[in-house]
Amino acid sequence: MSWMHAAHADALAWLLEPDPANPAIRWFALRDLLGRPADDPEVQAAQAAIMASGPVPAILAAQQPEGYWQKPGGGYGKYRGTAWQIILLGDLGADPGDARVQRGCAYLLAHSQASNGGFSYNQRPAPSGVVHCLNGNLLTALIRLGWLDDPRVQQALDWQAHAITGEAPIAYYASGTSGPDFACGDNRQQPCAWGATKALKALLAVPPHRRTPLVERALAQGAQFLLRYDLAQANYPASERVSAAWFTLGFSLSYWSDVLETLAVLAALGYGGDPRLAAAYRWLLGKQDRQGRWRLENTLNGKVWADIERKGQPSKWVTLRALRVIQAVEAVVR
Repeated sequence: MSWMHAAHADALAWLLEPDPANPAIRWFALRDLLGRPADDPEVQAAQAAIMASGPVPAILAAQQPEGYWQKPGGGYGKYRGTAWQIILLGDLGADPGDARVQRGCAYLLAHSQASNGGFSYNQRPAPSGVVHCLNGNLLTALIRLGWLDDPRVQQALDWQAHAITGEAPIAYYASGTSGPDFACGDNRQQPCAWGATKALKALLAVPPHRRTPLVERALAQGAQFLLRYDLAQANYPASERVSAAWFTLGFSLSYWSDVLETLAVLAALGYGGDPRLAAAYRWLLGKQDRQGRWRLENTLNGKVWADIERKGQPSKWVTLRALRVIQAVEAVVR
């Protein structure tokens, strides 16, 4: 594959090997990097393995019969609550048809959606608790888990797009999403680049033929915001200083973002060859080792129901994320 020339070595064989601790890696590599179709027997077997071992069964084992995790009701539930588990299940490739996954999604939708349509971090979901990072993460997960056509998911998508563009009807709150262009109360009413990346990732999860003109306008406006700054420096507006999390690659990311995730979003929007991303792309390539692998530098291990890989060691998850970006960028620059 010509795009692999940008890596120091071919890590694909490493990602494709059976791995009971991280079975989703093989599935994602077959699907995303090799382009295998969904009905390919190897793809189907790899997908089935996700539900048999690794973090997904551990997360589902901690679920209560009613569908929630940790405690009933809405709210953020950091790090073991319902919202976090739905995000993780989406990231980990959980089977949308599994009854436990469906029960968890249904519980979240029944208890975490505010009156404005967005997902709130409040125990009693108030519109003032709806922020781009949480709403974007949950939308991405729910779409991946098969809920795109649910009217409540459509309402959350509608809020997401209106909140970006500022088009009516939309209301902003000082303590949450406080204005268009990703303004957030948690960032002193300044635009939040983490929230921007998560929001655009959610809108990109909608198949292109299903995107409304409003969603397309929100994607275009969001891309211009992210491109307005130097991604290699991540010098976006910050309440105090640029977070070190931008430059420490990990999995799963939860509410923070990093250079790699933002590169992936912009490449998916067609900006892979944009010269404004060149420095960030060089930075990413420089993070790999001689075997073409990237290390796990940022992790939620010790806080979540199931640890994923070891901090400081070569990471299949980060390497998968990096190779997806390399594939997308090299497709347009070569």
